[in-house]
Amino acid sequence: MGSSMEPPEGAYLYLGAVMSPVGTARVLQLAFGCTTFSLVAHRGGFTGVQGTFCMAAWGFCFTVSALVVACEFTRLHGCLRLSWGNFTAAFAMLATLLCATAAVLYPLYFAQWECPPKPAGCAARDFRLAASVFAGLLFLAYAVEVALTRARPGQVTSYMATMSGLLKIVQAFVACIIFGALVHDSRYGRYVATQWCVAVYSLCFLATVAVVVLSVMGHTGGLGCPFDRLVVVYTFLAVLLYLSASVIWPVFCFDPKYGEPGRPPDCAQGSCPWDSQLVVAIFTYINLLLYIIDLAYSQRIRFVPSL
Repeated sequence: MGSSMEPPEGAYLYLGAVMSPVGTARVLQLAFGCTTFSLVAHRGGFTGVQGTFCMAAWGFCFTVSALVVACEFTRLHGCLRLSWGNFTAAFAMLATLLCATAAVLYPLYFAQWECPPKPAGCAARDFRLAASVFAGLLFLAYAVEVALTRARPGQVTSYMATMSGLLKIVQAFVACIIFGALVHDSRYGRYVATQWCVAVYSLCFLATVAVVVLSVMGHTGGLGCPFDRLVVVYTFLAVLLYLSASVIWPVFCFDPKYGEPGRPPDCAQGSCPWDSQLVVAIFTYINLLLYIIDLAYSQRIRFVPSL
């Protein structure tokens, strides 16, 4: 009876979780994340939507990274009902995007060489500059993990570690940026055509999230048809849908017959519908390119759903 209670590999703790190259990257993520969060919370300060987003991104990434390291170190991830390889690959890509955004937003809105007025003073400036540096290091730490765990050509791995899987996270992230611009007074409800574009963004986003969730939960084998073929068909349809949106949205927003070809001179900075429409157009083309690249890569991926 005693032997049946022993861990499968003879040890309860897995030192490779912190000593391997990937483990080292995760430890650095915890160190840089905690430092960045502490510098901002202690004296750096944050305000508004931008500051709240940065703090939320850093807090979320630190919390999940701590859980990942703890589960790897204690081998408890084997007790979880999910595909651990898919989960860690998906989270690393998402954290890279979040931290990259925060590493740009925080210095842009809060860091400056001049000392702010009292009571903050030069101490707040120094803390903000230091936080900006560590925010950049945090982004690099997550990017290194993505590079280390990404599937190589011919390698059999989990789906989310493939280029196609990583692109799914980027596509969903870009779609969230599009949604943010849409709700910021983009006037998408003026025409049926622009409403169609919103439907395209929503359908593709939901389908992409469904692919990620099914992969992370390890349920891709119970769909009744090959998952890789299903992904290729969906990606092809997404390319067609985004192609229609990439034509329709600019026409009904920037053509003189329906919208404004240029930014109106009396449009207030920060609350101009034209700006939101331009952001939607730009990221529509970005996501179209991402789906095309995804379609090319999905033709030759090899993965194991249970990894």
